[in-house]
Amino acid sequence: MIIGGGDDIQAHLYGGEVQLDVRLDPARDELELALLERFIPLHTPVLGICRGAQLINVHLGGTLDPDIYTTHEGLKRRRTVLPRKTVDIVGASKLHRLLGVTWCCVNSLHHQAVHEAGKGIEIVARDRDGLVQGIESREHDFLIGVQWHPEWLVFNRPQQRLIRALVTASKRHARRRA
Repeated sequence: MIIGGGDDIQAHLYGGEVQLDVRLDPARDELELALLERFIPLHTPVLGICRGAQLINVHLGGTLDPDIYTTHEGLKRRRTVLPRKTVDIVGASKLHRLLGVTWCCVNSLHHQAVHEAGKGIEIVARDRDGLVQGIESREHDFLIGVQWHPEWLVFNRPQQRLIRALVTASKRHARRRA
């Protein structure tokens, strides 16, 4: 399952303050949280992309930074689909194993970000500004979230490996459940 990018996550879901000037989709929040509630206990492979990574974290009790540009004074705005942001990846992490690199350049289309990790979640990647860029579950084979958009980086081998790994994990999961 892929939970993709999109509108902001409602602040009340993570104990944050209401932001008046953001786009929300409460019906989508409700649907995707219900999907996570259903599929995480079954160990269904899940990849969260941007908002999806944030939602995985919120579902597991974590918090978000509602606006990185307000909270982190002087943060350079890098809103682009091009790989302009450097991310460092923890060497012993699943994300490192899947991507095959300890750092990579990624795109940046977000203004919310994971703040405190939810239950069973490890922060495994940060950009050079210290913002969370990758999370994963200690308890699941494939419950991974990335703050960037690998679907916009299809020419990039590490991003191809990430998507291939999701497909492989999904096939393995389907065989086990058959």
